[in-house]
Amino acid sequence: MWVGRASVIDGDTLEIHGQRIRIWGADAVESRQNCVSRDAQSWACGRRAAAALSDWIGQRTVTCNVIDRDRYGRAVARCAVGGADVGAWLVRNGWALDYTTYSKGAYKPFEREAAAARRGIHSGTFDAPWEWRKTKDTLTVAPSPPPLGGRPGCTIKGNISSKAERIYHVPGQENYDRTQINLAHGERWFCSEAEAVSAGWRKAAR
Repeated sequence: MWVGRASVIDGDTLEIHGQRIRIWGADAVESRQNCVSRDAQSWACGRRAAAALSDWIGQRTVTCNVIDRDRYGRAVARCAVGGADVGAWLVRNGWALDYTTYSKGAYKPFEREAAAARRGIHSGTFDAPWEWRKTKDTLTVAPSPPPLGGRPGCTIKGNISSKAERIYHVPGQENYDRTQINLAHGERWFCSEAEAVSAGWRKAAR
């Protein structure tokens, strides 16, 4: 269980005490994803979803009960704020869809409610997040820059390998430039090696 104030990483990922947590049962639109409004205007629904979640949580305490870990090493948990289920809130307010593969339809009634009321992404047209990822969430060709708004000097790359190993790379190492950081997959930037080790990462061999 994780309890504390949370930082919103994206529409369905939180960070509490340095631990990335994927919200169980809900699949939110991705950070780089755009939707189309009823008047055919493109809008940044992915960023809007994350902002809405952040505004709703505010400075309140979040309680997360871990259910599993995903292939990126993130904890998958049912989280609550003030007794309200975070996944249910996301789906009910139209920022996420029921992730039926894992939820077995637990949030499907909330999804139908949001669609009927045209809330969030249901106000226009959109690709389901899992469909969007198939075509858009592909390899990038340029080295990943530090995240916007990050702390100066935080250049250590906390990567999660295909075997779910947490490995960090420091500037100057052989594989540093080719290592890509995907925050949505639980990867992160560190300001010091001590911080990386404390969070559970080990240093790359090269």
